[in-house]
Amino acid sequence: MTTVHGTCDPRFERVREALAASLGSGADLGASFAATLNGEPVIDIWGGWADAEQARPWEADTIVNVYSTTKTMCALTALWLADQGELDFARPVADYWPEFAANGKAGINVAMLMSHSAGLSGFAEPMQPADLYDWDLACSRLAAQAPFWAPGTAPGYHAITQGFLVGEVVRRISGKSLGTLFAEELAGPLGADFHIGLAAGHDGRVADLVPPPSGASISDGPQSDLAKNMSSNPRIDPLDTRTRAWRAAEIPAANGHGNARSVVAVQTLMANGGVAGGKRLLSEAGVRRALELQIEGMDGVLGMPVRYGLGYGLPGPLRPLPSPNTVFWGGYGGSLVVCDMDLKLCMSFVMNKMAGTTVGDVRAGMLMAGVWGALLTG
Repeated sequence: MTTVHGTCDPRFERVREALAASLGSGADLGASFAATLNGEPVIDIWGGWADAEQARPWEADTIVNVYSTTKTMCALTALWLADQGELDFARPVADYWPEFAANGKAGINVAMLMSHSAGLSGFAEPMQPADLYDWDLACSRLAAQAPFWAPGTAPGYHAITQGFLVGEVVRRISGKSLGTLFAEELAGPLGADFHIGLAAGHDGRVADLVPPPSGASISDGPQSDLAKNMSSNPRIDPLDTRTRAWRAAEIPAANGHGNARSVVAVQTLMANGGVAGGKRLLSEAGVRRALELQIEGMDGVLGMPVRYGLGYGLPGPLRPLPSPNTVFWGGYGGSLVVCDMDLKLCMSFVMNKMAGTTVGDVRAGMLMAGVWGALLTG
């Protein structure tokens, strides 16, 4: 049995055993899992390896690129700004970002950016991977282009673009980049080791993402035109996450770095009524705004039924979670965070061996089911 390090409330010992089994079987290479209940840590465990060569153990302070789990940090930053009275999700984006009104986008409101329904699921102009590191370039192209479909009429996952879109609104209001505002107002006060824009001094503890097996990446298999655009313009290559350029950039939809402990440290705010680490950073009403259904239906990029609130996924037929008042999202490869507001439970799984999924897979699901099972069955 692979050794799993860290602490685990005895009620959830089967969760520790399940992570050990996953690491031992090779389903996982290196991973961490954490949970808080009523704002208090109850699970913080990790194990395995930070690299495919198994030369670097996954340590207590190992962090990794979590891809779209980063979106929950972007969304929470926007929710925080709205809770301060500075951002109104119902207002047109162009009220904050005048250039955005070009090409028929004057009617798009901020809520549409938060709920992947703005019709801007990708870039219209050809993009190179390095273009994602140029904030002004990415934002100016999105501001200039026309929507791919009538805004507000259907969901279509804004896999990379959502972070630039929401982030630029945040920047226009606050005068600070989203990564900076997140660090100053959320991660910093909570002591959370999560970064949107990673300083070079942290490189030595970043685990290497191991790409999905051949044929299982997000660019493989039959795809809609929208999905092809998302995965190939620019191409999404997990090996890019090992570069200093990727890590240093702010890509608030995709390049956050952290571990399960740090994801939970921040997202406990969502599960626990705006309080985490003994500090109130948002009102309970401000947090619960994420539950407001914005759009549902077949996602034109993901090709599956979705229900989107303000910045988070909501339970539905494809995700029948135990508590209705739950928000969640995951990242390419398998990372996931779930905030159950009814149980005041926050859980996160973060790993480096990627599966071909964008919304979590059986590894995270198994561990989280173990926590829910222990709580709901006594």
